[in-house]
Amino acid sequence: MSFLKNLVNVFKPGVTIPGKPVSPAVPVVAPSTEAVETRAKEIILEAKDKAISIQQEADAKARQIINQLDQQKEAIFKNQAGVEREQAVLQERQRVLQVQEKNAQARVKELEHLNKTAHEKLRTVARLTRDEAKALVLKTVENNLTEEIALRIKEAEEKIREESQARAKQILVDAMYHGASDYVAEYTVSTVKLSDEDMKGRIIGREGRNIRAFEKVTGVDVDLDEEGVIRLSSFDSVRREIARVALEKLMVDGRIQPVRIEEVVDQVKKQIERLIYQEGEKLCHKVKVFNLPREVVATLGRFKYRFSYGQNMVSHTLEETKIAINLAHELKADVNIVRLGCLLHDIGKVVPDEDGSHVEIGAKFLKRHNIPRAVINCVAEHHEDKPFSSIESTIVYIADAISGSRPGARYEDYEEYVQRLEQLEEIVRSFKGVNEVFAIQAGREIRVVVDPKKLTDAAVIKLAADIKTKISQEAKAVPGQIRVTVLREFRSEATID
Repeated sequence: MSFLKNLVNVFKPGVTIPGKPVSPAVPVVAPSTEAVETRAKEIILEAKDKAISIQQEADAKARQIINQLDQQKEAIFKNQAGVEREQAVLQERQRVLQVQEKNAQARVKELEHLNKTAHEKLRTVARLTRDEAKALVLKTVENNLTEEIALRIKEAEEKIREESQARAKQILVDAMYHGASDYVAEYTVSTVKLSDEDMKGRIIGREGRNIRAFEKVTGVDVDLDEEGVIRLSSFDSVRREIARVALEKLMVDGRIQPVRIEEVVDQVKKQIERLIYQEGEKLCHKVKVFNLPREVVATLGRFKYRFSYGQNMVSHTLEETKIAINLAHELKADVNIVRLGCLLHDIGKVVPDEDGSHVEIGAKFLKRHNIPRAVINCVAEHHEDKPFSSIESTIVYIADAISGSRPGARYEDYEEYVQRLEQLEEIVRSFKGVNEVFAIQAGREIRVVVDPKKLTDAAVIKLAADIKTKISQEAKAVPGQIRVTVLREFRSEATID
């Protein structure tokens, strides 16, 4: 109210305001009370708005200051963490430097020791000649590098072994792949079918004279017991084939009598001989061998009628030759020697009227016909009867083993096979001092382990000779050449408790 009173007094006439010049009195009209109150309210409202505005500005300024303080505080905290990390890094570096310093000190001491040792050696070397000093230096270097050299040699050997095994497998696989033969083995069946049973009577003849004449001329046994067929048996496959063809011709001709039998058999023999020679030529041409002696070619033709454990010799020879030729190309061997060695390796099996193993017979037969020595060695060594004299002999041996041992290539009477091996082992066990006996390689080799306490070295030599003699006298079926190896091993042991 005092504010309003003062405000009213301002507008009173005759009232002077300090510091203002006094002007003449001017008549003033006094405002009304309502106008004054309205104006007062407006001033109050303006004052309140101003106060609110000032308050808001103050609050905004305070918040800004608070935010700035928070940021400064956060920056201080970050700086403090960074300082701590730097302190930790510095401490770690200091620790590493201390360790390095210790290592350096140890290394310095080691170098001082080595330097001292080197000076001592130099003083020693100073008293040596030039050659002695050179030898000493080389010996020192060699001693230092021995372990490294041994390690590298071992690594190189392992690498070579791995690569050689892989390479050998690849070569053998390629060789066997190229050895695939399209030849179909002609298994000779020694039977002749009869059109009727009356033919048997005509073949037998009066009082059996026809059949006796046939057996005498052909050298085969005739079996008429089975109905509908006639069986011909002989160990000679060529004779058996001649008898089969001749009998078929006689049955077609109908004139079965001793004289006619002889004529027909002679004709068939000549036909078979021509056929055998043609088969020999065909086999030679297939393996690309030419200009062999006529008798050798004719002997090879007998492979057509020869089987080894059920495997036809022509099929076996073709397959083995293809495998061996591929191996020879891979191993840079003499292909021509390998080719001839494979072609002729089993020729001893079909050379007639000679005694001994087929290896020995074949080698002798080829010597008579002036076959090169390297080829004869391949034949003589293809069953390891002798040590291999060349890489060509080894290739022939490998190819023969692959062809003969592949699944399905051969078969054998296993019961007879086991009985033969057991017989050989029993003969050897009958000798005194024998501990163990092993018949291996299908009975071609017998290894005997003796008791060293019962037999001396001299007695072992005599035992091997006695075993050989007894086997040759008592064994029922000897598989060619047999090697007897007697082993005597003496051991002495002592135990300290």
